Amino acid sequence: MQKTYIISLGGSLVVPPAGIDYKFLKKFRELILDQVKKGKKFFLIIGGGVTARNYIAAADKVLKITDEDRDWLGIHSTRLNAHLLRTVFRDVAHPEIIKNPTIKIITDKKIMVAGGWKPGWSTDYVASIIAQEYGVRTVINLSNIDYVYDRDPKKNKDAKKIAEIKWKEFRKIVGNKWKPGLNMPFDPIASQKGEQLGLEVAIMNGGNLKNLKEYLETGKFKGTRIG
Repeated sequence: MQKTYIISLGGSLVVPPAGIDYKFLKKFRELILDQVKKGKKFFLIIGGGVTARNYIAAADKVLKITDEDRDWLGIHSTRLNAHLLRTVFRDVAHPEIIKNPTIKIITDKKIMVAGGWKPGWSTDYVASIIAQEYGVRTVINLSNIDYVYDRDPKKNKDAKKIAEIKWKEFRKIVGNKWKPGLNMPFDPIASQKGEQLGLEVAIMNGGNLKNLKEYLETGKFKGTRIG
């Protein structure tokens, strides 16, 4: 049976402050293509990251913008990043990015790429909706953190890392409200949907692609397993 994974990729892994990280893209492409050859299928969802934050910060310096405007700037940033990702997988990916995850696409392509959807929903939520629509049970969240902590480790030196956690406990950490630009391991609204669907979400540092490979091949990894 073909195994399908959803990878929610932090936008700043691809577009950090220094500019587009083509070296990361090359390594990521090699890893994913190798896994496709082994019979796996992937949905790749990418966030807005630094690109979104730069646009929002610039607009804020001109006038006070609404949360809806912040969301739209973020959404279009994710779609720009998604087009970049689809382009580097153009030989194996579905030719169009997913903009509305509730519309199921029938394709024989092994890779599909998605960006943001509409105001009020993050790319984490897009990942959970895709999981619902396509019957996928595993979401891999790649960001710049190694683990989820019980408290913000930047503010609390005694914060404890978490290797495994149930949805009920995880949701106590992230809360229940979404705000544009919110920086959480897996956002509150997506977490509600993840619990409802019984998803397994693996949170790991996207900079360590050997760790991602280990998870895809053995299920073991350095990071936090939610579910």
